[in-house]
Amino acid sequence: MTDAILLADGARPAVRLERDLPDPPLVVWQAITDRAELRAWFPCDVIVEDGAWRVGASITFRFSPEDAEIALTGEVLAVDEPKYLAYTWGDERLRFELSPQNGGTRLVLINELAPDVAARNAAGWDTCLDQLAGLAPAPEAWRPRFEVYSAEFEPVIGPQQGPPLEDRGDETSVSESA
Repeated sequence: MTDAILLADGARPAVRLERDLPDPPLVVWQAITDRAELRAWFPCDVIVEDGAWRVGASITFRFSPEDAEIALTGEVLAVDEPKYLAYTWGDERLRFELSPQNGGTRLVLINELAPDVAARNAAGWDTCLDQLAGLAPAPEAWRPRFEVYSAEFEPVIGPQQGPPLEDRGDETSVSESA
């Protein structure tokens, strides 16, 4: 595991995370594009139009049944199997870069996002990528990561939103609660 890196030199900030995975790129590709495999590690159900990852295909992201009213849409932006996949996720962009590494795969995830959610998303993606790597993070593993990322990112891109509303009680942001 490597810590998330804030990329603040583009039009929008982004967080960059990477993992070295033991499986070859074709196996990892399947894990990032197959709906059933995505359910094991991605934060929501991913439904691609006609089940085909092709440029221009629409994507629907559905969260848990308890959060049935929460759904995002997206569009496939680029596909180069098994090396590169990019798509929108609501107002954000996700890029997955896969390259062979010592018999396995180096996966790089770049999430372009609004500045105020960088710490939250970095902590969440850390947990998701741990699950993709076969690790079982503790239920609250994202909290200490969120605190570290907030402290690191806030001086560069401003105040950071806390965890999702249902998880934060009275807390509205790291800046306001600190």
